Amino acid sequence: MRAYDLIRKKRDGGQLTAEELQYLVWGATSGGVADEQLAAFLMAVFFRGMELTTELPAWLRAMLHSGQVLDLSAIPGRKVDKHSTGGVGDKISLALAPAVAVCGVKVPMVSGRGLGHTGGTLDKLESIPGFSVDLSLARFVELVNRLGVCLIGQTQEIAPADRKLYALRDATATVESMPLIASSILSKKLAEGIDALVLDVKVGRGAFMKTLEEGRLLARTMVDLCRALGRGCVALLTDMDAPLGRAVGNAVEVREAIDVLRGGGPPDVRELTLQLGAEMLLAGEAPGVGNDPLLARLRIETALADGGALKRFLMLVDAQGGDASAIEDPSRLPQPKARREVRADRSGVIEALDAELVGLAAVELGAGRARKEDAVDHAAGLLLRKHLGEEVRAGEPLAELHAATALRLDAGEARFRAAVAIGDRRPQRRPLVIERIG
Repeated sequence: MRAYDLIRKKRDGGQLTAEELQYLVWGATSGGVADEQLAAFLMAVFFRGMELTTELPAWLRAMLHSGQVLDLSAIPGRKVDKHSTGGVGDKISLALAPAVAVCGVKVPMVSGRGLGHTGGTLDKLESIPGFSVDLSLARFVELVNRLGVCLIGQTQEIAPADRKLYALRDATATVESMPLIASSILSKKLAEGIDALVLDVKVGRGAFMKTLEEGRLLARTMVDLCRALGRGCVALLTDMDAPLGRAVGNAVEVREAIDVLRGGGPPDVRELTLQLGAEMLLAGEAPGVGNDPLLARLRIETALADGGALKRFLMLVDAQGGDASAIEDPSRLPQPKARREVRADRSGVIEALDAELVGLAAVELGAGRARKEDAVDHAAGLLLRKHLGEEVRAGEPLAELHAATALRLDAGEARFRAAVAIGDRRPQRRPLVIERIG
């Protein structure tokens, strides 16, 4: 078998067999296929796609088994994870995971870092002093068993082919390929040993999927792929035209997640936590919930209201080496060296708050990374004082910016001002949860 022949076959619109796809994945993992040939294959897939019922499931199976697939069957109960396709202000996992665990469903969660304008769960967690996302798989399994939840980054053992192929996609403008996106996400998630997956597919200005049609296609593809591999899956399409919540960054988003864990927080962050949590309890066959969505939602509400989810998060932080006192007293989280208020230059209504530009403003402030190797400033970010659809008077603060230097503040303010439009008419918004695909 030669990579050259397989590249040509895909380039010309042919379908590859499971054995041929497995050969290419082996080549990515072992170095047996040259990077330039893998890049050429990825470009061929970008233009030709993959057949959804045979070719793509075979490709995913090969990616999934390129490394270790955890067996969590010795841990009682169903194991369920949640994945977000990436947004701005998306701190949902921080409160969601412990809340679901308290309700009796195990949550093994392998998360990612921010890239471009979108934030990453790992960067947020690492703003908690001492918190380690680099645990061994043995420790990961131990904590899932003992606490019902653990949040780590992708290890060397999990889907190593994806690490190589994603780096090549990032360098060759082939990231935005539906089959490659779906297989990249699921190869990591299914390797956790989960029984079911709940997807939060973001749609809008601040999402990778800009249109509802793109979001539907990605969601449907991943739901069908999970089922083809014997895993349960449901997807919620959620709005990402404007940021989620009022905090965008790392430590500032941890503070907002703590507010949710204390029974409060911004209404949209709280609502999405409840809806995704209810789906996870249903998928995980949580004790006492059955198939009742309202009862599942009530269980999550109770976990947030009675302090159970917060207590579980404190236990998780301590178990992963973090300073739990920083959760009890968020003033101990990283603090910025410089702050600035951005004020409105006219009165009116916030007609637009472009999530992508707000995310890029956070990157300019130091909270994100333009390249994978960039460091992040955990104290950097912004707090929205006015949100989409809210009234504002001239001179009132629109946002508070956090950064390490005045130059960073200047760059962040320029980006942020471009994200905001003040007019005279209240904008019409889509529902937070647009659609459910199951």
